[in-house]
Amino acid sequence: MPRAEASVTIARPPADVFAYLLDGERCTEWRPGVLEIRRTSGDGGVGTTYKQRVRGPMGRAIPADYAITVAEPPTRLEFQTTTGPVRPRGRYVLEPIDDDTRLTFTLRAELGGVRRLLLGSAVQKTMDAEVGTLENLRARLEG
Repeated sequence: MPRAEASVTIARPPADVFAYLLDGERCTEWRPGVLEIRRTSGDGGVGTTYKQRVRGPMGRAIPADYAITVAEPPTRLEFQTTTGPVRPRGRYVLEPIDDDTRLTFTLRAELGGVRRLLLGSAVQKTMDAEVGTLENLRARLEG
């Protein structure tokens, strides 16, 4: 099962970081692989859905729509990808450190059988790159 995780400390309080993450339409500001995104339902809490297209193999745009599955301000936000060839689950955990936030982002994808053999290394590489974008988020929120 491909899994990737990264952490970063952001010089902003957890409530600020959480609010920014909760607004999925801001993803294009810090996630370079997101080509377009828009909220399709909900108010930002559990059940909110987003239609998203991301850069896939050979630069092709692929669907990667997702839904918010857990929203516990300001400490935890989780989502489930609902379209696309691989449908990872993601989790953001926010911890206060004085006036700052320690943010940990984890992605997991379940691939079975032949899919694991054919897609496993490419999925792992993509997930590693995605969690690596936390530095972009830190720069955006501190800039």
